[in-house]
Amino acid sequence: MHHFTRETHLTQIAETLVWDVLIIGGGATGLGVAVDAASRGYRTLLLERADFAQGTSSRSTKLVHGGVRYLAQGQIGLVREALRERARLLQNAPHLAHRQAFVIPCYRWWERPWYLLGLKLYDLLAGRQGIGGAHLLNAAEAAQHLPGVQPAGLRGGVRYFDGQFDDARLALTLARTAANHGATVLNYMAVTALQKDAAGRVCGATAHDQETGRTYTLQAKVVVNATGVFVDEVLHLDTPAAAPLVRPSQGVHVVLPADFLPGPEALMIPQTPDGRVLFAVPWLGRVVVGTTDTLVPQATPEPRAQAEEIRFILETAGRYLTRPPQLRDVLSTWAGLRPLAAPAQAGAATKEISRSHKLLVSESGLLTITGGKWTTYRQMAEDVVNRAQQLGSLPVQACRTAVLPLHGAPASNLPLPNAALAAYGSDASALQQLLTENPAWAAPVAPGFPYVWAEVVWAIRHEMARTVPDVLARRLRLLFLDACAALAAAPAVAQLLAIELGRSEAWQQQQVAEFKELAAGYLTP
Repeated sequence: MHHFTRETHLTQIAETLVWDVLIIGGGATGLGVAVDAASRGYRTLLLERADFAQGTSSRSTKLVHGGVRYLAQGQIGLVREALRERARLLQNAPHLAHRQAFVIPCYRWWERPWYLLGLKLYDLLAGRQGIGGAHLLNAAEAAQHLPGVQPAGLRGGVRYFDGQFDDARLALTLARTAANHGATVLNYMAVTALQKDAAGRVCGATAHDQETGRTYTLQAKVVVNATGVFVDEVLHLDTPAAAPLVRPSQGVHVVLPADFLPGPEALMIPQTPDGRVLFAVPWLGRVVVGTTDTLVPQATPEPRAQAEEIRFILETAGRYLTRPPQLRDVLSTWAGLRPLAAPAQAGAATKEISRSHKLLVSESGLLTITGGKWTTYRQMAEDVVNRAQQLGSLPVQACRTAVLPLHGAPASNLPLPNAALAAYGSDASALQQLLTENPAWAAPVAPGFPYVWAEVVWAIRHEMARTVPDVLARRLRLLFLDACAALAAAPAVAQLLAIELGRSEAWQQQQVAEFKELAAGYLTP
């Protein structure tokens, strides 16, 4: 088994003189680039200043989709690319991504034929990579497929299929996949400066280990800026006067108990008052409702949901549900920032700013990737590494990720012995071994959730978890599902971290205090 520990990867840093590709940013994009570069045989180093997927990549709507609303905007190419990538992700990570049924409830006579037309085009674009065709439902069928939907005036619905996944878990799986292919991957390692040669070309970076305080000077043939909403910060290290590339837009999600939408199918509201789409999707035993689109002045590491956004989501969903959700029903709420391309002209509506990705090479040779979305992470990475190949004069190697199984992908589609551990794929059996080491670890982390303490130990020993939020927000998704339950579990998680990592009592208390402050942002204002 590949040792995915921070210690192992720190030793690898010391042993390599020149990297082929140095990636700044450990979200979907950066991790995708690491998998692509390492699987092509390049010496690959990825540095993330916080934890993997701590930014936008753990705060998505959890959908692997072509983007029905981009279709309405006529962005056919973007949708076709995303649908192709959807099929690849479902194939390469069957333990993490699955097919999800959606129903659009229709309350006006013209909606059924109109939405069916759009979704038939969606299916057509997916072609052979389709995962199930769209079809009409009458009123009785729509109510049956969507228990919890408002029956008064319901004329029927349109049912279609898309994908769903656990975003932070996929990010972690990409980190492990990259490591399996020889990449060095580190969290809590901040890039503080770029190194340049006499000709002014970027030839490496200075990195600061947030844990040990040690500074590293690293040499690399190509440096990739894959920092999502923070790309401008890295661009400023390169050119202090660089014009901003990204305009952050905030998307908020609200989590409700499962009984608001008790069936396995998701609800899609195609036209909200602000002209967006809203989803209510069953996820890990709860219902996620989102999202909003609010321009924010600047990117922050922990964006917070505004009361106005939460109200908008609850009100809009309330029109479609038998039981309109109230503020007191909200279990958790989180905000993510989309790295939208900064509009050339002021006043462009964010839902019209293109969601396709862009590559930019600075005069110094710094390679920046911006935009895009989770579903197309693999295609973005392929484009980046193809460009890096030319930039760094690396030996030409073809991309291998289109059919590359991700870490833990089961060799066959055999059901796993323990459904609760399904997301670990082929690692599930090793995780069960921990229970023989300590039977007490079979106890639940929080009542009413499938998580057990063995998963916390696994996260610390094999998934580079270093802090309470690493465990409760991203390795297990408790903070995203129920902020109060996560708060209650925090002291015991801090204690286990302290034991496993050899930390002090004072460190433990500080972790709990910091987590309380963090969780406050997930509790409704």
